[in-house]
Amino acid sequence: MIRDTSGRRLLRILSVAACAACAAPAAFAQPAGPIPGMGGAAEVGVITLSETEVPFSVTVPGRAVAFEDVDIRPRVGGAIAEIAYSPGAPIAAGDVLFRIEADTYAAEVASGQASVARAEAAFRTAEATVRRYEALAGTGVTAQDLETAEVSLLEAEADLRAAQASLQTQQLYLDRTEIRSPIDGIADIATVSVGALVTENQADALTTVTRVDPIFVDVEESSRRMADIRTRVDQGQLQTGENLGIRLRLETGETYDLEGQMVSPGTRVSQTTGTLALRLQFPNPERRLLPGQFLRVDMELGTIRAILVPQGATSRSAIGALTAFVEEDGIAQQRVLTEQGSHANAWVITAGLSDGEQLIVDGLSMLSDGAEVRPVAVEITAEGIIRRADGQSDDFQPPAGQASGVPPGGGPPGDVSGGGN
Repeated sequence: MIRDTSGRRLLRILSVAACAACAAPAAFAQPAGPIPGMGGAAEVGVITLSETEVPFSVTVPGRAVAFEDVDIRPRVGGAIAEIAYSPGAPIAAGDVLFRIEADTYAAEVASGQASVARAEAAFRTAEATVRRYEALAGTGVTAQDLETAEVSLLEAEADLRAAQASLQTQQLYLDRTEIRSPIDGIADIATVSVGALVTENQADALTTVTRVDPIFVDVEESSRRMADIRTRVDQGQLQTGENLGIRLRLETGETYDLEGQMVSPGTRVSQTTGTLALRLQFPNPERRLLPGQFLRVDMELGTIRAILVPQGATSRSAIGALTAFVEEDGIAQQRVLTEQGSHANAWVITAGLSDGEQLIVDGLSMLSDGAEVRPVAVEITAEGIIRRADGQSDDFQPPAGQASGVPPGGGPPGDVSGGGN
């Protein structure tokens, strides 16, 4: 029996070739670059840290309060004859807001003027009698007659003064029929209309005049945090400046253009909230701030020496500690950081990092402590894009959590937010 060995040999050759062809794609699918923690040096982007003077500020909530706020009430009774102002328009102190019908008060003034004239005539008569008796004393006019004339003169003088005082009161009532603004400001809508009957010193206000330029902002600060700040100053950790830098953030998130000043630093801690009430004052020429508005106040208290670290280059451990990686001699080292607040999207670090160290800001995915790394100098643009400093490759992608506008460690100083509500 003859066996076809050549055919079987051919089949075996074809099978081996087919297996090789199937295995080839798998071989080409192997990663070409090193994987962190897998024995290869991973390429990471680094920036050089630098210590700088960082403004220290605290952020607290506040509420706008009118500089002056006056309820307008009538001081005489009568019917409203005229509303002489436009609601919402600026008015000056002394401007007429309302007029009350004045006929009755004018008549009383006229009657008072007549009483004064009558009293003046009686006073002059009595005065002339005394002069005449003084000239005739001892020649037909007795001392008793002179004394009687002098008493009559005093009575006439008293009557004149009483008539003048009554006229002055009546004139005040007449003047008060024109209700004027006691302050500069903005008048609210009138609560009455023409023809309405009002009474003297009634409980209901006719309108309200509010002055909003300048304007107060009342804030409450924790007494404990103020004690911490005082301790930092005493220990030399915080260098205070000559003036406080007080800025407002509006409800829209915008920063108010004009700077404020402290009016009252507060002298008593609330027994219920443990806070100290502070009053600030801001110019408000465009009336952008209105009473009752909720705002946020940034108060710059001084400066501290610190390092700014992009928040996207950090992470939190299971126990909440802030950590970051630095590159040293080709090895990634994880550091535990001490932060004193933040500025924009950067942490303000006072311990855990040193001036001149290389902070890893890119290639953090799957990076572990002690891993071999190959550092590449990068820079972070204002848009938050990480780029190689040598410009030889495409842009890096921002690390996880990195936001736009994050300053690198050597970027411009920012403020240290002391927190806030």
